[in-house]
Order: sequence, then structure tokens, then C-alpha cells
Amino acid sequence: MTIKMSAIALLSVAALSVAANARDQIKIVGSSTVYPFTSYVAEEFKATTGNPTPVVESTGTGGGMKIFCSGNGLDTPDFTNASRPMKASEFKICVENGVTDITGMMVGFDGIAVAQSKTNGAISLTKEHLFLALADEVPSKDGKLMKNPYKTWNEIDAKLPNRKITVYGPPATSGTRDSFDEMVMEAASKKFEAYGDKKGKYKAIRQDGVFVPAGENDNLIVQKLTKDTTAFGIFGYSFLEENGDKINGANVDGVAPTSENISSGKYPISRSLYIYAKNSHRAQVKGMDAFLKLYVDAKMIGQKGVLKTIGLVPMTEDELKKVQAAVLAKTKLTEEMVNKHTILP
Repeated sequence: MTIKMSAIALLSVAALSVAANARDQIKIVGSSTVYPFTSYVAEEFKATTGNPTPVVESTGTGGGMKIFCSGNGLDTPDFTNASRPMKASEFKICVENGVTDITGMMVGFDGIAVAQSKTNGAISLTKEHLFLALADEVPSKDGKLMKNPYKTWNEIDAKLPNRKITVYGPPATSGTRDSFDEMVMEAASKKFEAYGDKKGKYKAIRQDGVFVPAGENDNLIVQKLTKDTTAFGIFGYSFLEENGDKINGANVDGVAPTSENISSGKYPISRSLYIYAKNSHRAQVKGMDAFLKLYVDAKMIGQKGVLKTIGLVPMTEDELKKVQAAVLAKTKLTEEMVNKHTILP
């Protein structure tokens, strides 16, 4: 065999290898909160490009990060949805496993709703009410910590109803749980001296059946609230928006969970939503660039975008332009960006 023929043969083998390793269908894991938005974009992607509909799995933010960061091969996901920024510990695992070229995209904003059956009247709770209802240990009258004894809401505050405390919420792997822990549990613990060096850091949830981890399917929590009408549920605002005929949201610190209050930051349990992409997969997975371009388009996530109609709270036009530029430039996520909880350099 000549040198020329050998070279051609090697190139042919390499081409076959690339073809064998390439993939025609995008794979996405992660947050249950971001799931409905990404699923909508996935369906639109199929309709407008003719490519296969991306597979979108609701694994929770933490679970999605674990799978996403497990390796760089095409047997791993191309994207992961997240209802909070990537943690430094997750970024470290990604790097250790060869996932070193990641671009992050902010999808928009969301509020964490504390919802109930619409058969109940309006209710206003504070972060301290929620904390005292759910904390594993609470301050006693003598200023020491004791196991949480509260069974009804009026035991916490006489102005609240004599109603059994039951809360269906996200599991520990959920980004919604991470955000709730930070913005409600840890924030409220700052008000109580009894926690000592744990003040401002306490987030342990009681394990006596009052708080019921309800998995990564937020629709399941909505269903539970229609049956267990004394209970509350904790989930993303989009599910409150979609089910307004069945449930309503409690005011938190006197502020209603509305799109306007969430986008302004007035609602006290508001957060940003994200999707992270493996740039190393873009050349091997058909349609990744087109999918991201569609997702970041103003007609999807802009002020008048279609995702607003299913509960996404859009970012400002200036913020969107910055996100679009970062995504289209394949801006590489760095340790510094992760530590600053941003996807922008």
C-alpha cells in the first residue's frame, strides 16, 4: 500500500470514528424549575429546524450538575438546567473530569412560591414564620435551642390560622431547595441569637413529617395541594402562574409573588435561572449552536418573549444583550466567574 493510500485509509477511519461518536439528538438534564422553559424551546427547535426534539430530563439542579460534570464524552449531557448558579465544588468536579470548556446562560428570573389550595383565604407569612415552621431546632423561651414543637401555624404567631403545619417541598438535590435554604432559612436564622456561631448559617429542616420532600416533579406538589387543602407547597413561580385556577401564593414579608415583584427583586425569595452548555460537544452534537441561538433569542426570553406566558420572569433588555453576546461568543466559564456567581466575565 502506498503512503498516499495509507493516509487516505487513516483519514477514512478517523472520519468513521467521528461519525460513530457524533450524536443527532441533544441531551439536557437538571432543574425542575427550568424544565418547562427548556422543554418549550426544545419543541420549538424541533418545529423550526426539523432536528430531533432534544431530550430534557428533570433531575434537579444538584442531580443535573452531578451528571453534567461526570465526564466529557458524548454519553454525558450537553446541557444542564439550574435554578441557581453553579457551585465552586461542582465546577471543581467538572474540571477534574475533563469538563473544562463550559458556557453559562442566564434564562431569566423566578420566585419561589409558597402556595396553598385556593379553597383557603389569603395569607401573609414572613421568612421568620417559615423558618420557625420548618427548622429542626428552634429557640425556646429560655433562649436555648429545642427540637421544633410547633404543630399548627397559630402556635408560631397567634395572628396566623389554627391550621396544621404541613409543607410539601423540594428534596435536597434541588436548586429550589438550595435557594430556599439560603434566602429563607439562613437569612431568618440571623434574627435569633440562640443559634450562636450557626446564626445566619442554620438551615437544618425538621425530619418529623411536617416537611415532606416531594421529589423533582413540581406538578406533583400542585396535585397534592388540591387534595391536602391545609398544606403549603414550595416550588417555582411558573407553576403558580400555570395553576392559578387551583392554587394561590402566600405573601412573603408583605409582598405578593407576582412577575413584577420578582423582576424588581421586591419579592424576597427571587432568584436567577440558568442553563450551562459543554462547548466541547458543539462540533459533535447536531444543532447545539442553533438550539442556544434560539433559546437566547428575544422572542423566547425577552420582555415580550413566549416563555413569559408560561411563567418566566424576563431580564431587562440590557441584561439580555450581555447574555446573548456571552453565549454567542462561547464565553468560557472560569473559576473567578463561578466564585462571583455569574456567567458574565
